[in-house]
Amino acid sequence: MKVYGYIRVSSADQNEARQMAAIKELGINGCNIFIDKQSGKDFERPQYKRLMKRIKPGDLIYIQSIDRLGRNYNEIQTQWRVLTKEKGADICVLDMPLLDTRTGKDLMGTFIADLVLQILSFVAQNERENTHKRQAEGIAAAKARGKHLGRPRIELSDDFSRVLKRWKDKEITAREAALICSVSVSTFYRRIRE
Repeated sequence: MKVYGYIRVSSADQNEARQMAAIKELGINGCNIFIDKQSGKDFERPQYKRLMKRIKPGDLIYIQSIDRLGRNYNEIQTQWRVLTKEKGADICVLDMPLLDTRTGKDLMGTFIADLVLQILSFVAQNERENTHKRQAEGIAAAKARGKHLGRPRIELSDDFSRVLKRWKDKEITAREAALICSVSVSTFYRRIRE
């Protein structure tokens, strides 16, 4: 039996230290810890795929919480089944002791684990949908208040029209015009279109 740890954070700028500390506390060998830094919306994750190739029947996988495995209800259910039934591995979710397939392998234990898994998978997906909804509502409210979203608009110098005329008369290149205006070439062209 080999013991593995799987860690996922949603983006490259997020820190996996909390999950790593919990996994390392279990004494798992560093080469058996797999880390993905991308969204949990699907299972197209390189390290997760590497882990899946290495898993053999009887192996054990630790994850910090069920939402590290994924956020989509159906995908979490499918992956749980693949790992436990098809691969024959055990899973232990550290922050939910009821989700430990090593214990309660009788009918009642399996029923309770399946029930908890379904509830937590639903909660994870529901939270994701609510987050997107709140985000969309926040954006709509900000726009309604006239708030500009995104990067701040770059103001052009007062002599933009003079620089534009020089560019149109082919006295200077677009790159030179952008340099004079202290903007990128793409911003220079965008302002021309505007």
